[in-house]
Amino acid sequence: MTAVASARSSTDLKSEVTFLNHVKYEHLVAGISGGLASTLILHPLDLIKIRFAVNDGRQHSTPKYTGIRNAFATIFQQEGLYGLYRGVTPNLWGAGSSWGLYFLFYNTVKVWIQGGNVQMPLGPAMHLLAASEAGILTLFITNPLWVVKTRLCLQYSSSPSSHSIVYNGMVDALRKIYATEGLRGYYKGLIPGIFGVSHGAVQFMTYEEMKNRYNHYHNVPINNKLGAIEYLTFAAVSKVIAAGSTYPYQVVRARLQNQHYSYGNVSDCVKQTWHYEGWRGFYKGLGTNLLRVTPATMITFLTYENVSHFLLKE
Repeated sequence: MTAVASARSSTDLKSEVTFLNHVKYEHLVAGISGGLASTLILHPLDLIKIRFAVNDGRQHSTPKYTGIRNAFATIFQQEGLYGLYRGVTPNLWGAGSSWGLYFLFYNTVKVWIQGGNVQMPLGPAMHLLAASEAGILTLFITNPLWVVKTRLCLQYSSSPSSHSIVYNGMVDALRKIYATEGLRGYYKGLIPGIFGVSHGAVQFMTYEEMKNRYNHYHNVPINNKLGAIEYLTFAAVSKVIAAGSTYPYQVVRARLQNQHYSYGNVSDCVKQTWHYEGWRGFYKGLGTNLLRVTPATMITFLTYENVSHFLLKE
């Protein structure tokens, strides 16, 4: 075979490698499994993190807690176990679908960039690109669920204010948000959410780079199945790095989605937070967030890796 024929054959083969060829449901199932497992275990911390994040010290309707332990005790005493799991249904839907879609889109884009060769390592820039594209696609699909989860988590046992709407579950919240705010209501917090795509991009870049370097050091394929300790360690480190560098967007996003207070837009929220609370306002709830998201990510990634390897028989 001549060099020209060989090149033509290679081009023809590459042309057959389309984006849809790399869509594998196994990544969707594995991602959903990881998201559901971590959410069921750690939802109370997520609820407390949201309540800390929206507390700007000016809203009398917002409960005030002195710390994580006090928040747990107060919520359990005033609202019972149910209070700790307010918003869990949309959180399960949101986390399950988000992780499932994210892993699906991320792996599809990554393998497409690799040209179908899963053994070809990518650099940090390509990992960032794949994770960013996956994050944006996932965000547009799941943002309504995150709005509902935030609204339900911010319903308190005390009497609601006159302008607050009481939601009786996820479906009721979806219906009432659409009735009172229209389609735009489902996409409150979308802009800071788009900025927040950088969080997932940084996390996945760090996680993938750590896995690749570890496998390269041990001279094994980059898609080699690792042990639980390796997955847990890489997931924890990548999450701490990502959370510490991108947390402010989560505070802004939660405040925009809060039905008890209204900001004009993202810029107004940022200005008011800075004016009344300084830089510390952008990091409210960070301690609770790290306490929740670090083990959540460890559970999610460990579950995902094991389920995906089992389904794909890698």
